[in-house]
Amino acid sequence: MSYIEHYGLEREPFSNAPDARFYFNSEQHEQALLRLMYAVDSNKGFAVLVGGVGTGKTTLARRMLDNLPEDSYESSLLVMVHSGITPEWIVTRIALQLGVQDPSSDCLKLLKQLYTRLLELESEGRRAVVLIDEAQMLHSRELMEEFRGLLNLEIPGKKLLNIVFFGLPEVEDCLALDEPLAQRVAVKFHLKSFTVETTLSYIKHRLQIAGARRMLFSSEAVQLIYRYAGGVPRLINTICDNCLLEAYLRKKKDVNANIIHSVAGDLGLLQQPLVEKPHIQERDDLDEIENMLDQLEQKA
Repeated sequence: MSYIEHYGLEREPFSNAPDARFYFNSEQHEQALLRLMYAVDSNKGFAVLVGGVGTGKTTLARRMLDNLPEDSYESSLLVMVHSGITPEWIVTRIALQLGVQDPSSDCLKLLKQLYTRLLELESEGRRAVVLIDEAQMLHSRELMEEFRGLLNLEIPGKKLLNIVFFGLPEVEDCLALDEPLAQRVAVKFHLKSFTVETTLSYIKHRLQIAGARRMLFSSEAVQLIYRYAGGVPRLINTICDNCLLEAYLRKKKDVNANIIHSVAGDLGLLQQPLVEKPHIQERDDLDEIENMLDQLEQKA
């Protein structure tokens, strides 16, 4: 028996593998998506989403891609997996993703092919959108200059290509390599870590999607998860997953503070919690969490 069966769940609630069913539309993620969609709907050309490790950038990129219907957009998502990418590779991949057949190995001919394809999309009433995930990998002046050149593919009064960067804060250093490109950023949004209240809502959301009929974490446990994870969704998932396994192995019905401390120690988080324990409002926070947990139990 696994902890999934032990707690009567339908699936793992805290896997870090991409799964659209678990998308959590926090207020800031909603605001980010609204702004990025505005950028492409208005043909602003260039938008940037910045966030720390594990804050949900890739999840948001995939969500945005899903929100771009094929009858209105020709869209693609490119993930930069290493720093050895060349300008030629970038332009070729973008051309292929946007429907260019047999892209030329000659740079000038390739740009002409891409421009022709963009004009075709324009005549069809569709917008071309390219989402670039892990954009901080593009740390060379040549790459930034290439993106600036791609943004120059336009017709009078209208841009033909929209590009959205999703990256770590280091993406700001990449943009700084080419000041004219940095000045072309029409929309920029910074993702931040969750608050303690959002952390609770996030945990509750994922449990409900996984089929949980009750809350499996005590109010104090939620507070500790927030502290040790620093409000970072990926770390919240890792801690919660390990805690459910530990509670199952200990034959416990719920995850309590002792289990959180134990798991935090195993993960190397015990001595240096990423969020310092609040001294003044901790009681109020715990009271609010307990009230929210009570509401969840009543709904179940």
